[in-house]
Amino acid sequence: MLRQARLPLLSELALDGAGYVPDFLSPHPSGPSPTVEEELERVRCTPPERVLGELEALRDGRPRNGLAGSELPAGVQRAMARGGAQVARQAADEIRRYWELAFAPHWEVAKAALDAEVDRRAGVQARHGAARLFNSLHLGIRWADGTLRVANRFRIALPVPLMVVVPSLVVPRPGVAVDPTRDGDRPRCSSIPCATRPSPRPLPQQFPPSRWPNCSAPQAPGCSPRWHNRPPLRS
Repeated sequence: MLRQARLPLLSELALDGAGYVPDFLSPHPSGPSPTVEEELERVRCTPPERVLGELEALRDGRPRNGLAGSELPAGVQRAMARGGAQVARQAADEIRRYWELAFAPHWEVAKAALDAEVDRRAGVQARHGAARLFNSLHLGIRWADGTLRVANRFRIALPVPLMVVVPSLVVPRPGVAVDPTRDGDRPRCSSIPCATRPSPRPLPQQFPPSRWPNCSAPQAPGCSPRWHNRPPLRS
């Protein structure tokens, strides 16, 4: 779909399997319910050095953090040669086109479902606390003895004092976003499947699904989840 829509940068950065997608393409939510324009502006205004740094990490790898390098597609290399600011602007423009094509027709109904999910989950947290909340999210998520475990083939242990939780209508299973290019300078973010499905016709597969490696994340005793609803640029 990305190639058919003439989105050259996104089509070359999208993944069919596991791997790393630069994080500037999907910034953490800036608030409980940011608008599409706010999210796109954050992508567009990403510092150029961060854009190039994350693309270089994709190329060179980060062995210390378990990220293998890979040759960049020719279109990505050409974009990098024009500078990080130009890459960010092109990415924002392409994400906007993808949004308009794939998600805008569904967004009013989808947002209502996501808002209802946030309200319901926040009510569980308020009434019963974080442990009950985490244990109610999904069969693959369990909290016990101060540790939050998200089941998958990956095994990564991380201290996480704060978890940003983002419900999703497109991810098939829960996961925790791990940024291998930076060391702990942003909250961990977990995407979970939304319990409410607003349409019998599934939404298109989101870009980039493999941004979410699942992990086992030990929590500090005071760990608390923070709920966000956001336009689905990622989740």
